[in-house]
Order: sequence, then structure tokens, then C-alpha cells
Amino acid sequence: MGPDERHNKMPIHGKPMSRPFCHLHNHTEYSLLDGANRIPQMVASAKEMGMEALAISDHGVMFGVMEFYFECKKKGIKPILGVEAYVAPGGYAKKGKGEEKDSYHLLLHARDLEGYRNLCKLSSIAALQGYYYRPRIDHDLLKEHSKGLIGTSACLGSEVCQELLRGNYDKAQYTAGMYSEIFGEGNYFIELQDHQLPEQAQIRDSLIKIARDLKLPLIATNDAHYLCKSDAQPHDVLLCIQMGELVANTNRMKFQTDEFYLKSPQEMEALFSDVPEAIENTMMVAEMCNVELDKQQAPMPQPDVPDGKDNFEYLREQALEGLKARVKDPEVCLERLNYELDVIQKTGFGDYFLLVKEFAQATRDRGIYYGVRGSAAGSLVSYCVGITDVDPVEYDLTFERFLNPERISMPDIDMDFEDARRDEVIQYVNERFGSDHVAQIITFGTLGAKAAIKDAGRVLGYTPQETDRLCKVIPTLPGWSIDRAISEVAEFRDMVNSDPRMKSLIETAKSVEGISRHAGVHAAGVVISRDPLVDYVPLFRGNDGQPVTAYEMGILEKIGLLKMDFLGLSNLTVLARAVENIKRTRDIDLDILKFPDNDDATFEMLARGETIGVFQLEGGGMTRYVTQLKPNSVRELAAMVALYRPGPMEHIPRFIDTKFGRVQPSYLVEAMQPILEETYGIIVYQDQVLKLVQAIAGFTLGKADVLRRAMGKKDAQAMAEMKTEFMAGIADHGVSPANGEKIWEMLLPFAGYAFNKAHAVCYAILAYQTAYLKANYPVEYMAALLAVYRSKEDRVIAFIEECRRKKIKVLPPDVNAPSVDFQIEHGTSIRFGLVAIKGVGESIVEAIIKERESAGSFRHLFEFTDRVKTAGLNKTALEALIKAGALDGIDPNRRKLLNVAEAALMFADSANKNRLAGQDSLFGGGKESESSAISFPVLPDSEDNTRSERLA
Repeated sequence: MGPDERHNKMPIHGKPMSRPFCHLHNHTEYSLLDGANRIPQMVASAKEMGMEALAISDHGVMFGVMEFYFECKKKGIKPILGVEAYVAPGGYAKKGKGEEKDSYHLLLHARDLEGYRNLCKLSSIAALQGYYYRPRIDHDLLKEHSKGLIGTSACLGSEVCQELLRGNYDKAQYTAGMYSEIFGEGNYFIELQDHQLPEQAQIRDSLIKIARDLKLPLIATNDAHYLCKSDAQPHDVLLCIQMGELVANTNRMKFQTDEFYLKSPQEMEALFSDVPEAIENTMMVAEMCNVELDKQQAPMPQPDVPDGKDNFEYLREQALEGLKARVKDPEVCLERLNYELDVIQKTGFGDYFLLVKEFAQATRDRGIYYGVRGSAAGSLVSYCVGITDVDPVEYDLTFERFLNPERISMPDIDMDFEDARRDEVIQYVNERFGSDHVAQIITFGTLGAKAAIKDAGRVLGYTPQETDRLCKVIPTLPGWSIDRAISEVAEFRDMVNSDPRMKSLIETAKSVEGISRHAGVHAAGVVISRDPLVDYVPLFRGNDGQPVTAYEMGILEKIGLLKMDFLGLSNLTVLARAVENIKRTRDIDLDILKFPDNDDATFEMLARGETIGVFQLEGGGMTRYVTQLKPNSVRELAAMVALYRPGPMEHIPRFIDTKFGRVQPSYLVEAMQPILEETYGIIVYQDQVLKLVQAIAGFTLGKADVLRRAMGKKDAQAMAEMKTEFMAGIADHGVSPANGEKIWEMLLPFAGYAFNKAHAVCYAILAYQTAYLKANYPVEYMAALLAVYRSKEDRVIAFIEECRRKKIKVLPPDVNAPSVDFQIEHGTSIRFGLVAIKGVGESIVEAIIKERESAGSFRHLFEFTDRVKTAGLNKTALEALIKAGALDGIDPNRRKLLNVAEAALMFADSANKNRLAGQDSLFGGGKESESSAISFPVLPDSEDNTRSERLA
């Protein structure tokens, strides 16, 4: 039974209950590896059991709150938004021995919008400031942010329950009274649970007595961690994955019963028949909680506009100025610019363009190379205001592919920056808008098919060899599930069916497949808000402690937050480094935007297949096609970038043959020729799909884009409706029904896999820029490649080989050479950087450079170790330096140096200990005078390494 089938099997329930009830204490998969409830199945189960409301209350986080909210609304169930918080009574900021255990559970639910915002604030403070093993709050924070919240005494892990288990009734009663005061009269509940645990039975009467004594209402909950009783075992596997324990280990943390599931109302009524008000009061809580988030939209940040200027009129001014300054024939393009501005004004996205213009300008001001990917380059406004550097008129790019007046959605301008300087851009955004208005975006890693098999196998006691054998036959491609592997991979199916142990493992793996495993940070996404972010979303703690949104990207878009994709691209760093190298070695200032677009040397190099290190054009298959194509323009490079993907790739041979006249292009109707001429009669771009539908069926480009999306998504209903309109349109344009059918069938696959032309052109220009530098400044460009990719051994090897092929000498690293990184020497050679030697840390390299600059060159191995040992030089690093040839200048016999490496390190240790003890050296005073006075031992001769040993 697969995960979907398993979780669609609802708990059995009998007669309608006499008292309404809803579950208020529920953990979803977002209680990472401690909850197995998937939100859609949990909500559907509650609906089937007749519940009118349902709560979410994950451990310390709000990751699933918005997904849960929208799912409940879709199913007609009232969503109750909450969290099971961790309370540190000693103070959330206290972090020390024992504090990791000293935190209690407290259930919080939002009554209204103010309560939701306070929940967001508490959750954010807990994660960003109170995090110590887990996100924590404290009593003072609760007092400050208690408005609009309901609190409950929670599970056995709460303060009240723990005091009762210690036998401290008075302290437990005092604690309950304190919480009642914090939340206000009627907003604090005593929570009863019954999972057949002796500890719960032990304190049940005391909890009821506290409620009676303090006049606090009771509620009954079931702390649901999984959906059905039969899911207890998969949930136990998740716990073991989280803790790195074996299921068979009896001494680990484990749920003692299988009662932590989403019980039916009848089951709950039976468990709490002695306190019927605890069942009824769950609906009282539901009635108290009324949080409406559907229409809560975060306002756009305010762009920087001169005082007294209307925002949109300022955008228009900037665009018109840019038109005059950047476009060859401004009068011809004025009509298109005004059309785009009108669309932007009608859709209300003027502020968005002004904000992105700010980001682009700030990046230029800092000298950071950047580019725009995707459809944004199809906008003339973007080009005129300086967001992009690609003229959409020159390359015939379509605005409607970017912003469609007939399908209004937020435009999406994705920006690439030098990966080494992306953090500077994010720092600017933080300074510009305020750090509490900016965050990166969370992502969730899920247990895919292979991960589920490996993790389940590990905790169940299977060997890595057994799980690897299963995983190796599952394709490493998106969309592969265990069920699909069983269905489509015969070898996998045979392994599972022929071995009962493997079958058992796969059943367990399927039960946890797809569950969220851990939180991460989106590679590019950044959100910016006009108001503090915690007014709209909770924040969490990223991998490096940075603030990230607790909601994923799709949710953020639904609530209207401005999302920018700031991507780091290493090729832009290569460009920047190459231009720096050229300035340093030749004193030439290059502007990459002003490279000639018809450089013979560049296209001749590509025709020879010299594509190593050229953006987008590397790799055996692509290189072969580029060699055959012999490109002579950026447009042809763009077409190759677009075609070299599964699907379109099959058209590359015809594209090449047609270019050289070996095949003649064919057009079903004459109107297709001007649109497809550029690509030799082949549909390559989405823009061409739009223009073909416009030319032969009379669609507007906006409506044509709606059709393209429907075709791409295989939306049968939308396609059927639009095909009728298409056939009517082609009749009006004199196209026969037979040709109309052929054109429709021809468009179908291309609409799905044709490339966005603006994106292809942007990447083709970057490909050309890298090729231009390689062809015209090969030494400087190869040095830049080696420096940027120095941590990737396979790339460094390939680039060094390319240098040799191009007769560029790569000199070995040298502790007495000036280079830390890859540097150009004598204008024609590249010195291998010390930082690229595997096993040598940057701190050691920095110490080598500092010592050499302050005390002169190194002349003896013992002297070298003496001067660098305190920076962390160890045997591994020293041997790596010797084997790489970095000490050849001291003595070229590497075996001789390796033989005495340990002795040299011992000498350095002894010398440094003497200095610390304050002993005068036999050879003089300070370290510098010592090294010049010491007569170091003559190293014993040894036969040097052979060439093969050196290469190894």
C-alpha cells in the first residue's frame, strides 16, 4: 500500500456522536520527523469524521500553518492555527549546561488576527533569539505577546503536568494560575489526555481539581502524531531516523502506546465520559478562534522616488529617458514603450519595476556583475530603466511572455549575480529596507524514494550494501517514487518480490516516503516587505543563523509578499576575475557590454570545438553540435541553448542541415515564414508559438500566451475551449481546416518544451562573453576559471589540461611565489594557487604569505615549519605542500623532504615551546634573527620520486 493509499484510508467511526468535538492538539509532518500527519489527509479525515473544525499545533514551529489554513478552507473546515511552544522558565536567552532539557510544552492557539501576529512574533523570537537545541520562549515574552491567544496546559511535558508528576500540587496550581493571568480570563484551558499512559492516569484527577479550584475550563485532546492506529510503526521509524537510533534499541526514546492518532469523536467521547464538558469545550475553543487570512495581503515596499513625484509618473520619466539613451531608434520604439507602460499601470506593478531598478542600480554602483534570466528581458521598460542589458527590440523578444494583461500575475524578474558577491547584494537589501523587513526563504527536504529506503533500512538494521543495491536501480531523476520503480523497473520489482526482507523494508519505506525531513534555505529566494515581516509570516533560523521565512515560496506569493530570486552564478565571477586579470596584466579596461558581437576569433574558436570553460557550451554532446553548427551570431547560440534539452534536441540535426542548405525549410502557410526564418523553419521559442497563433488565428499575444500555458500544462478543458476559437480564427485568416489541424498538432509539443527566448538570449550573450574572453585573452581567462573553480578538483584538472593544449604554462605552487590564488606570471604563465592544494587550509596559506612578506623567503624545510607551525601546520598539510611542489624552491627532491617532514614539525614544536617558556635561543634573539642565524641540518639524500609518483 503506497503512502497516498495508506493515508486516504480513514479511521472507522460509527454512530453520530451526541456532542460536537474537534481535535485541538495535532502534529503534522512539519514537526519534522516527529509527526506523520500529512495535511491534506489529516483534514480530509477530520471532514469525513464529521468535525467542523481542526487545529494544527506543531512542535515549536509554524511551517505548516498556511498550507493547513488553505486546505481547511478548501474542505469547508474551520482552521484553528496554533503551535506547541517550548517555554524556558529560566529565560529564553539563557543558554548553558542543562538548558537544553529545561523547557516545557505549552499549547497556543490564535483567536484573531492580532493573536496570529503574536503567534508569528513569538515563533520568530523563539527561533532567531531563543534557539538552543530547540526554539524557546519564556514567561516574559508571553506576557508581552499574549493578546489574541489561547493557552492550554498541554501534554505531560508541560510545566503544570511536570509539577504534578513531581508531587508538587501547589506549584502546579500556582503555575496554572499564572498562565490564566497571562492569557486573561477564559483564555487558558486545562488539557486532559488519555493515551493509556500510567503517568496520565496518575495526574488526571489533579488536573481536574486544578480546573475546578481555579474555575478554568477543561478540554480533551489526543496529541495526534499520526493519522491511523496502524501508522504507529511508521511514526516510530521517523523518530528513529531523527535520533539516529535502531528500531530494535529498547533503551531509546519511544512512544509507549499506539494511541497517538486522530481518533474519532466517538472514541474521544468514550475516553472522557466522566468529564463531558472537556469534549464540549473543544468547540468553545473553535468558536473563539476566528482568524481570516484569505484577504491579508502584504503591501509592496515603497520605492525610492523623489519627493513630490508620483511613483508611476517617475517610472514613465525614467523609461523615456532610457529610451533616448539606450535604444538605436527611439521614435520607432516609442509606441511599444507606451503600450508596456500602460499594461504595467493597469496591472499595478509600477512599484515593482522601480524596486528592481533600485536593486540593479545598487549592483552596478558596487561593481558587481549581474544579469537577468527568464522572460524579464522581453520588456522594453526593463531595458530602458536599466534592469536588463538586452535590447528586446533588437532580438525580437515578446513582452506578453513576461507580463500578460489577459492573465494578470506578479511579474518575476530573476537576477544572477557573481556568486562570490551575492551576499553583498543581500546586505544592501537589508540596509535599504531594514533587517526585520528582509528574509531568505525556507525549503523542506523530503524523503524521496532513495532516501526513504536508505533511512528506513538504516534504522531497521539493514546493511548499507542491501539498501544501496535497491537504490542503484531507481533512476536518479525527478518524479520517481517507490511505486513507480516497482511498476516500471523490472530489476527492482524482482529484488523486492523475491526476498521477504526486502519486501518488508519497501513497505516501511513507502510509509515514510514523501514526509518532510529537514528545513533548508532556498538557493535564491529573498522576500521583502514594507512592514516588519513578522506581521505576515513567522520567521525561522537558517543554516547559518540567518532569518528565513517559515513558509515556502508558494505560500509567500499567495499572501502578496515581494519575492526576488537573487541567484549566485559562478560564470559571472569568472567574467569579473578575467576582466581584473586583463587590467592587471595589460592595463586594459574592458566593458563586457561593449564586446563586438561579430568577433571572428570567437566564432572560429567555437567552430573548432574549444568550448571548455565557455558558459552553456561545454560537454561532449553540446560541443559536437556547436562544431557542426559553426555559429556566427549570438542568435544562433541562443537557438542552440534552447534546443539542447530533452525533446527539442531531436531537431538540432535539421536545424544545422537547414542552415547549410542540405535541407530546405518548409512552411505550412506563408504567414509562418517571417516568424520561423530566424530558426530555419523550426519552432525553437515560446515567443514563436505566441506569434504564430497571432499571425494565423488572430489571437492577441496575451491570449496566445494563455493558450501556450494551457498547452504546456496539458489543461484539457482550457485547450478544448481555445481550440474552437483557434479553428474559427484560422478560417478568418484563410487557412484551411486541414492545415489548421496540422498546425495545432505541431504546436502542442512545442508549447510544452519550447524555450523562453528572452532567457535563451540572455544566456547566449553570457556564453558569447565568456567565449570572447577565452578567444582573445586566453591566459587571463583560464587563470580566472582556475581561481573560481579551485575547490572542484575535476574542473581544475580539465582546465589545466586545456591550458596545456593551448600552450599556456601552469607553474607549480610555490611558498616563495607571491600568489595565494591562481595568478598570471610574466604575462604568459599561470601560477597554481596555494589555496587550491587539497589538505591545506586558508589559515595556513595566509600565515605563509604573512611570514614571507614580513621575514623574507623560506630557505629550509625546518625554517619553514618553524615559522608556520603556529598557524595550524600539521603533517597532512605539510605533506600536501611537498607533494604539490610548493616547496620545490627549497629543495626539488620531494622524497627527501617527505622523509624528514615529521622531524621538521617536531623541531618547530620544540622551538615554539622554548619561546613560550621564555628561553633564549642559542642562535640569537627574536624569531626573525633566529632563522637568519640558525645553521639548519643538511637533509639526508634520497632518491627523488619518479614522474609517475609525482603525478599520483
